[in-house]
Amino acid sequence: MEFDWMLAVKATIAAVFGAFSAFWGWMGWLAVTWIVLMALDYLTGTAAAVKSGTWASKSARDGIWHKTGEIVVVVVSALADRVLAVVAEQLPLVDIALPGVGLLLPMVLVWYCVTELGSVLENAAAMGAPIPEWLSKILANAEKKLDDAGNTVAPK
Repeated sequence: MEFDWMLAVKATIAAVFGAFSAFWGWMGWLAVTWIVLMALDYLTGTAAAVKSGTWASKSARDGIWHKTGEIVVVVVSALADRVLAVVAEQLPLVDIALPGVGLLLPMVLVWYCVTELGSVLENAAAMGAPIPEWLSKILANAEKKLDDAGNTVAPK
């Protein structure tokens, strides 16, 4: 019987994805999606700038700093979720007024995913791709709904 390399590769990929899912769950996939979207945004932004003849290393560095700032915000939201969970569990006298513990990180990740998708669409349009108007509207509406949801739990 001959060894099937393709079957082995498929089984390995399935095992890796299964292990990742078991360990990180849906939040891990959300984070992976955000990271892929950041890379896609940077690549399409670079391509759009090259096409228009406006590419500059300073702008490229600014884009990297922007992405680094996003990473910092995601880390802060994850840490804030953890700290607030400890407060909710250990200090019942402190009312943190959140509808649920562990809310910040997924909200921030989804918000960043939606904004990255919008930016990728803008870059695609700058490269000459036709963009369905409804797609842009749906993404803008999703961003607004996320902002509205976040603002409802933010202290006044």
